[in-house]
Amino acid sequence: MLQKTLRLVLGDQLNHKHSWYKGDHDHIIYHMAEMRQETDYVKHHVQKVVAFFMAMRGFNDWLESRGWNTVYYQLDDQSNHQDLTENLKQLIKEHDIKKFEYLAPDEYRLDQQLKDFCKGLDIEWQGYDTEHFYTKRKDVQKFFEGKKRLTMEYFYRDMRKKHDILIEGDKEPEGGQWNYDQSNRKKWDGDTEIPHEKGFRKDVRKIVKLLQDQGVKTFGRINEESFNWPVTRQDALDVLNYFCQHLLKHFGDYQDAMHTEQEYLFHSRLSFAMNSKLLSPQEVIEAAISRFRESDTDIHISQVEGFVRQILGWREFMRGIYWKEMPGYQTKNELDNKNDLPEFYWTGKTKMNCLSHAINNSLDNAYAHHIQRLMVTGNYALLTMTDPSYVDEWYLGIYIDAIEWVEITNTRGMSQWADGGLVATKPYVSSGSYINKMSNYCKACTYKVSKKGGEEDACPFNSLYWNFLDEKKTHFSNNQRMNMMLSTLDKMAADKLKAHKKRAREVIDNPAKF
Repeated sequence: MLQKTLRLVLGDQLNHKHSWYKGDHDHIIYHMAEMRQETDYVKHHVQKVVAFFMAMRGFNDWLESRGWNTVYYQLDDQSNHQDLTENLKQLIKEHDIKKFEYLAPDEYRLDQQLKDFCKGLDIEWQGYDTEHFYTKRKDVQKFFEGKKRLTMEYFYRDMRKKHDILIEGDKEPEGGQWNYDQSNRKKWDGDTEIPHEKGFRKDVRKIVKLLQDQGVKTFGRINEESFNWPVTRQDALDVLNYFCQHLLKHFGDYQDAMHTEQEYLFHSRLSFAMNSKLLSPQEVIEAAISRFRESDTDIHISQVEGFVRQILGWREFMRGIYWKEMPGYQTKNELDNKNDLPEFYWTGKTKMNCLSHAINNSLDNAYAHHIQRLMVTGNYALLTMTDPSYVDEWYLGIYIDAIEWVEITNTRGMSQWADGGLVATKPYVSSGSYINKMSNYCKACTYKVSKKGGEEDACPFNSLYWNFLDEKKTHFSNNQRMNMMLSTLDKMAADKLKAHKKRAREVIDNPAKF
């Protein structure tokens, strides 16, 4: 007789293709739970909580439709202890479980919680791979053993070769270039058409009411009668197909562009579906390349390579860095930044047009693309020398796709340079000129990006930039990529630098004024 087995499925492990769901499962119980442990460890955007609960419930329905035994705890279930391990202890006792199985969590805190739990079990237990990523946890660490720098480009090229993605001949890049990043930096002109998907709309009033009734503290905005994030596998496949058919042909060109009238531009909106594992990175990449092959001359390789690089390169690389560096990574603060995050990050109320649009888009949609995150909200936070822990908390809470393994490496590493250059060779900071180059944000702004001094109507980013370089120059004195800007700083007239620093101090000390 087969032993009774309890299998745990976390909210970001909704992989319909996993080998767990094949064969005879009469002796197996699958368990999922909506828990305060997960809603409360950081303050989340309401759309993020709703999306995970919707996706989990849909996955549980799918399991039941296939005849599998499930125990699903909704947030207000009387049996729900609101704690992962307490729920597991209860189920093991109630159902006379003889073996416990789980899929390896992608977050360090949950990984440790389950490892500690299993150490105390007097029944058999086993962990399994989620069968989602191209790489294993430690593959990135192994790849860079003995190397001085963790350069993503070299890892990305190796992944292309290893998995035969956009490769031709004797392991050479298709099209003759490994990376088309230089051609992926166009400003959207407003003329290139963006076909808007009809989408799908779900009524989520019941879940929003549940959160309110249970006192779950969230932030952000939601259209309760017209929720349009993909939360089932079919939703996700529909969004993937829409992206490949209509948006991929311009994705690479405009992936760094920003515009006041466009929330998504040519971005895929697949990150939640991938990070919850409704879609695998392999099927997403294969779908994009398949569309590229079908297109003949319709889609240039630079468009699809830019998309592949984000998934096969950055996504896998950042996960590898996470598992290489945790748990110490979450406390890194190389620049010793201590300032608070301004209140307008939670309200969107600021006269700086770029920040207003990027933050309000985030509050409205639980979304902003990578340049809005890196070069607007992240840039401002770093230039104002904000404590990276506050920045982490905001990014982890506000974005629908934010799970710590992908959020913290992009935020504390790529955006805030808190890891001292482990991920990024130089800090991603700029004056207002970069934002003006890549967007139309500056046109209707209260402040003038063209004014480079400390005038009252000058773009705050301009003075913040030079103040930051001056304040942190000792940290970058041996960084070759910063030499040119530090040289310019050294040559700046003393009175001009003094004006910049005075203006920057006003912005940092009184963010509500700006």
